[in-house]
Amino acid sequence: MQGVFEDNYRHKGMRKALVRKIREKGIYDESVLAAMERMPRHYFFERAFLEHAYQDKAFPIGQGQTISQPYTVAFQTQLLEVRRGHRILEVGTGSGYQASILLELGVELYTIEYQKPLFEKARWMLHELGYERVECFHGDGSLGLQEFAPYDGIIVTAGAPTVPKALVAQLKMGGKLIIPVGDNKMQKMVRLSRVSETQVRKEEFDHFSFVPLRGEQGWK
Repeated sequence: MQGVFEDNYRHKGMRKALVRKIREKGIYDESVLAAMERMPRHYFFERAFLEHAYQDKAFPIGQGQTISQPYTVAFQTQLLEVRRGHRILEVGTGSGYQASILLELGVELYTIEYQKPLFEKARWMLHELGYERVECFHGDGSLGLQEFAPYDGIIVTAGAPTVPKALVAQLKMGGKLIIPVGDNKMQKMVRLSRVSETQVRKEEFDHFSFVPLRGEQGWK
């Protein structure tokens, strides 16, 4: 990570402090915490907003979207229970930060973004960071990416009114779908796990506030 990417001792110290805060809030998966400590979140911010990069809060990235709060990124990733080599679908590439954490964990990632300017910027960023096991797409993420299914895990980084059936159908046996479900202001984090060809186990967790999932099976 060289060239336009600078990661100095100050940045690393700020990142350590952020990870410590996330741990104190209940994130226990050491692989997730380590990935977040390795990945410079300030790469995904304009230089003028460095101080915001290591605060535990969401931040606007344009097109009405945000880079998710670090705790939220960690929480969703922990629920996904990824392992190296897992095939993962991310719905809502956004800035590319969540994607970078998944890639640091060694997954094979397919990520799709509804907003074309964000898609182009995130694709460039992930390429510049040197990640090879990632394919970026522009389109309706609520429909998933059937051509690469089934997936070990699917993570949705926008709030949906209901769980898109297309995403559930693209899970492999034992696969998990992490998605915030509710209205366009507040959602409950849901984990769906495929336990048979016809049965899916549902678990509900804390409330969060995400931008709306756009698309055929999201918000119009």
